[in-house]
Amino acid sequence: MPVRPLIAMLASLAMSLVACEVQAQQRPVILIGIDGFRADYLDRGVTPTLSRLASEGAVAEGGMRPSFPSVTFPNFYTLVTGLHPDHHGLVYNTMRDPALPDRLFTLRNRAEVMDRVWYDDGEPIWVTAEKAGLRTATMFWPGSEAPIGGVRPRYWLPYEQTMPSLARVNMLLGWFTLPVEEQPRLATLYFDIVDTAGHRFGPGTPETDAALTEVDAAVAALLTGLETRGIEAELVIVADHGMATIAGERLVFLDDHIDVSDVRLIGEGSVATLDPLPGREADIEARLLGAREHMECWRKGELPARLAYGRHPRVPAIVCLAETGWLIGTRARTDPARIRGGAHGYDNAAPEMRALFIAHGPSFARGAVVPEMDSVDVQPLLGRLLGLNVPRGDGRAGDTEAILRD
Repeated sequence: MPVRPLIAMLASLAMSLVACEVQAQQRPVILIGIDGFRADYLDRGVTPTLSRLASEGAVAEGGMRPSFPSVTFPNFYTLVTGLHPDHHGLVYNTMRDPALPDRLFTLRNRAEVMDRVWYDDGEPIWVTAEKAGLRTATMFWPGSEAPIGGVRPRYWLPYEQTMPSLARVNMLLGWFTLPVEEQPRLATLYFDIVDTAGHRFGPGTPETDAALTEVDAAVAALLTGLETRGIEAELVIVADHGMATIAGERLVFLDDHIDVSDVRLIGEGSVATLDPLPGREADIEARLLGAREHMECWRKGELPARLAYGRHPRVPAIVCLAETGWLIGTRARTDPARIRGGAHGYDNAAPEMRALFIAHGPSFARGAVVPEMDSVDVQPLLGRLLGLNVPRGDGRAGDTEAILRD
């Protein structure tokens, strides 16, 4: 072939490769969080859309391992920061901070949920993206209501649990109807109804199946809306934890081991966290520490290393973990007759706590499987899809290398 035509052909090929690279960099990344979607829910036969995305894309073998404790706010923040709760500071759904002695963080306290002071130990992916000049949108996500590090998503809404699943999808699609230069490169979408049904009725019930069906239909509507708009997106679909069946006869009462007036109880349920009152430390430790029937307790800093928990100042002095399916409470505050349905927060190695992970889009290899995936691995994956240098955390980009196309 003459030299000039060859040079022209090579130049054209190079331009095509550059165009493909630019196109890939401009594809939006949509992070979908389905609260309480246990990994094996995909086997129920009630989620055709999610099951199709799983078969066409990539999954975590046996589900994704959440961080400990396997509860909502700590794990949803782990997914977007790449940090275990002990490092990003959201150590439980209910917590105190020694530096803020008069304040209590709970999910129902809107003022605390929207205060950046609880979140600034970590940097969520939308903050990293905004700082790099990328537009972001959060259609709900734990932490997205606070100006973390002084930065908010470009588009966001205060959390409203009563907003229907389809309305959430339509709101997100509205942002992708804006002029191209105003559309988000990263968007999050959060659904809570699977977790709600799992808590109220239990993981293996028709009501939970109905919630799964509703979420699956909402994801189908999202796909249709994106296709109608000619948008090819990278989808990363995750859950924060699974769900285990509970019952009133599976309760551990702290009163049977200690005088509960001698402690300040901060968290209870699958995990109980408490601080002994001054002068009562030795007696409380003697009565609680170690393995008990259906419960094990540790001093903070002495939990098993695999749990990666117990060093942050917000972790109370003693942490007690219930056997999966059991709960820890007090006789004054816990009524066995009202205990039914499901719970989570247990040992993150328990199969019942395994969480959903699906990755689907042009960047992902069809049928790829991550053999052992941890929730801290999601943030570096998102960073790679967005072309961002994300803050170094506890996750490893190499753990998801095999699911990406060459």
